[in-house]
Amino acid sequence: MRRLFTSLFRHRWRRIGITLLPLLFALLHISGVLHLQVLERLDHIIYDTRLRATMPGTLDERITIVDIDEKSLERLGQWPWGRDKMAALSRELFERQQVAVVGFDVIFAEADGSSGLASLQQLAQGPLKSQPGFSEQLQRLVPSLDYDGLFAQSLAGKPAVLGFYFTSDRDARARGNLPAPVLRPADLRGLPLKATSWNGHGGNIEVLAQAVPAAGFFNSITDEDGVVRSLPLLAEYQGQYYESLALAVFRAMLGASQVSPGYAFPAPAGTHDTLESIIVHQEGRPLAIPVDDRLATLVPFRGPGDVSGGSFRYVSASDVLEGSLPAGNLRDQLVLVGSTAPGLLDLRVTPVGRTYPGVETHANVLSALLDGKNIVRPDYAVGFDALQLLFTGLLLAVTLPLLTAGAAVALSAGVIAALTGLNLWLYVSHGLALPLATAVVMSVLAFALNMVYGYFVESKSKRELAALFGTYVPPELVDEMVKEPENYSMEAANRELTVMFCDMRGFTAMSERMEPLQLQALLNEVFSKLTHIIRSHRGTIDKYMGDCVMAFWGAPVATPDHARLAVSAAMGMAAAIDEINQDHRRRGLPEIGVGIGLNTGMMCVGDMGSDIRRSYTVIGDAVNLGSRLEGLSKHYGTSIVVSETTKALAPEFAWKQLDLVRVKGKAQAVAIFWPVGAQKEISEAKAAELQEWGQFLTAYYAQDWAECEANLTRLKSIQPDSVLYALYEARIAQCIAEPFKSQWDGATNFDSK
Repeated sequence: MRRLFTSLFRHRWRRIGITLLPLLFALLHISGVLHLQVLERLDHIIYDTRLRATMPGTLDERITIVDIDEKSLERLGQWPWGRDKMAALSRELFERQQVAVVGFDVIFAEADGSSGLASLQQLAQGPLKSQPGFSEQLQRLVPSLDYDGLFAQSLAGKPAVLGFYFTSDRDARARGNLPAPVLRPADLRGLPLKATSWNGHGGNIEVLAQAVPAAGFFNSITDEDGVVRSLPLLAEYQGQYYESLALAVFRAMLGASQVSPGYAFPAPAGTHDTLESIIVHQEGRPLAIPVDDRLATLVPFRGPGDVSGGSFRYVSASDVLEGSLPAGNLRDQLVLVGSTAPGLLDLRVTPVGRTYPGVETHANVLSALLDGKNIVRPDYAVGFDALQLLFTGLLLAVTLPLLTAGAAVALSAGVIAALTGLNLWLYVSHGLALPLATAVVMSVLAFALNMVYGYFVESKSKRELAALFGTYVPPELVDEMVKEPENYSMEAANRELTVMFCDMRGFTAMSERMEPLQLQALLNEVFSKLTHIIRSHRGTIDKYMGDCVMAFWGAPVATPDHARLAVSAAMGMAAAIDEINQDHRRRGLPEIGVGIGLNTGMMCVGDMGSDIRRSYTVIGDAVNLGSRLEGLSKHYGTSIVVSETTKALAPEFAWKQLDLVRVKGKAQAVAIFWPVGAQKEISEAKAAELQEWGQFLTAYYAQDWAECEANLTRLKSIQPDSVLYALYEARIAQCIAEPFKSQWDGATNFDSK
């Protein structure tokens, strides 16, 4: 009896310990020790879903967007328009429509020379200098031809706000004029603020900046998933803090002249100070605008966006300029001038739309500022998350082991419902966007682990098989194996398989220029992508050898179409390397190459090695040939070289014979091929090129050099940079100088490995 109680006691504590594991990983995640990207993405999904579910979907009648749309571009010409048109637009808005404030979500970075004034002035100082009356007449025309001056005059003294942008690049380029900062170091407590920071900018030309002192940047913050969810209200540039377009328009509407920091703590701590709000002073009355630790606010989207979204009134800029609107139709409106035209590239990915107008993101923030309903992720979000994790995790760990299955389901569901309800209430009632995903996932995992422990039992052979093969083959193959474990073993056997050798080129040179950790991260990134492709095509990873990966198809699970899967995987890997190189070019990293060799044949497969270390691998002549073919890829200017046996088993692909080769260790010549693509996807032009190449090879093996040259001329007109065509061109030139060889089989000998 004592043993029974002891066993029950130990079992209970083990279940509590296992149930606490999700809590441990969750706390490591929110503390930054263990970065679990999937939880961050899930938090984004929850936030986006909650945002879409709570959007008002109503029209804000206080804000109008004057849209430089496709209609305007068609009727008034391509952007940028002459500043005389912008002056006319400004006069129409301020004088005839009597709007309250106009904010420009566009930039005027270059002087307007469309009037021809500069050319006339050059003539006045050059060829027509002596022409009587020309200079005097030109001086009379200058006011009407100085379009920038006309635009500046139309804005001078008006409640207008210009736009500008910040950049971050290696050159720290700066152009145009910036407005006066709203916060300077002297306004702070001696430490810089935690803020979004940039090292370059693009501003407006001087004459406009002098006419309109108010300006705001229109940068947004793009999350790691490429979605815009927040806008900074203040940003740091060279130690000064500048306001966003939405905040500048809001201040212009209030007539507020001063901005001050609202600190989160009584005294600064660390190397940076933290704000909890930006305080705008209107006639001595402070108005606090909450911000997060980046001095940003989440965009409270009102609806799906665009003209048909129903959140804001859109008016075509052409209708405004042509006077189509009744006088006073936009009276007392806050107007944002921006564009929804795709060609002007101001469309963004947001939680509520994949092509959301950038100008409407500012309109949403401005609407929230007017309502005093900003949404922020407070600086104490991590602490809140830790508290809800501790409470929920400990509650489930202590309680679940005592409950029946039904009661455990009810408790877990109730906890998740309570967490979700509290999170939604804080969001809707207080504008607080707090994390939820980690707590929900932890609750689900705690419940699952508690239920699984001691209940889910597999046979000994299944567990051993899954553990043995899990590191070699994809999970879906392991699932097939555990259904009939008696059919699989590690004993060596001869089977027809397809083997792959994939070698990354350029790593040796990179190792001499990169730090070890950088090289390691790069190699891991590449191997991870290639391994995923191999496993998604039911391949078995054999081993990694420096910058080479070896894999095979057809074992341990018999796969009749192993050759087709291997070829498809090889093409996917070559495409993945191209994508990696595109990313490397954008990031300024060196590019890498790849060489892949495939061969099909009888191989010995099984668990091999010493009594210290063993592995599931393949050996044999067919394996050696696959390795040799990988080494030939660079010679022929291709990323993939496939043997004739593999090609014969993969008729779904269109093939291009590269050569007939005799590699080291093989007396018989082997035909080698390159997979051009799937047969059904080959274009007529590519099919014609392959036919021409086939005629060339026929002439080549017949030693008909004149016909070869004619074929090559046509082929090189299609692909002038082809390494393969250049290789054969050099060969033919050499063969022409030699006599006819009656015993020649056309094979190329390769003596090195």
